[in-house]
Amino acid sequence: MTAAANTRHSIRFHGRSYHAMVLAPEPPLANWLAEMDAWLARSPGFFLGRPIVLDLSILRPGKQGVAELLKELAERNIKVMGIEGAEPSWLDFAMPPLLLSGRQKGITDVLGKELPTESPESDATPDVAKAPEASKPSAVAAKNTEHPNSLLLDSSIRSGQCIVHPEGDVTIIGSVASGAEVIAGGSIHIYGTLRGRAIAGSRDSRARIFCRKLEAELLSIDGLYMVADDMPAHLRGKPIQVWLDGDSLTMVQD
Repeated sequence: MTAAANTRHSIRFHGRSYHAMVLAPEPPLANWLAEMDAWLARSPGFFLGRPIVLDLSILRPGKQGVAELLKELAERNIKVMGIEGAEPSWLDFAMPPLLLSGRQKGITDVLGKELPTESPESDATPDVAKAPEASKPSAVAAKNTEHPNSLLLDSSIRSGQCIVHPEGDVTIIGSVASGAEVIAGGSIHIYGTLRGRAIAGSRDSRARIFCRKLEAELLSIDGLYMVADDMPAHLRGKPIQVWLDGDSLTMVQD
């Protein structure tokens, strides 16, 4: 009599990369949280559905401080998926995991298509092998180069899509819908209506924002921002350009 052999299925593990937004609190923490509250009061849906990584390399809060900060963020409906810049001893099992070797990466998201750039040497490759469904945003990684380059998109950006190009300028031949976001290391040029958010100058404070028709939810250059309520009423619906002048944003009709 022979006994049937027991069969076991192997456990498979896969590695994947995802696009996340990084928050880097600065001391004094009370002031930073007050700024966050002011931001959320004007843009209450900004962090909804966004994976957040908490960078503690500047704040250095210690174990108790990490727990208190996570509680403060949770009360503001900000979900932290991971922590970087922290000592392992600061974190316990119930906290988000410590992330290592994170790096800034260019992400583009335009209808699942390969995106042309103005630099002939640059290219775009998918972050994952399988293309997402048409109803879901896709992620395409821009090639890292030593010198700034420009990203040219010849289609409009739909609500919920996010374009991130930290290496240089972004030019969009089309409009940016409400709920969409464009983030550039340099300037942003929009040959259409800007209804969403434009965040320029993450690497160059001389960057500017241009658009054919202003209906924006938020404009930002080098960390200084202006929400819709702060924008001059007489410039709504007009072609404009924005630049950083000292500690304030200047907006004029283009």
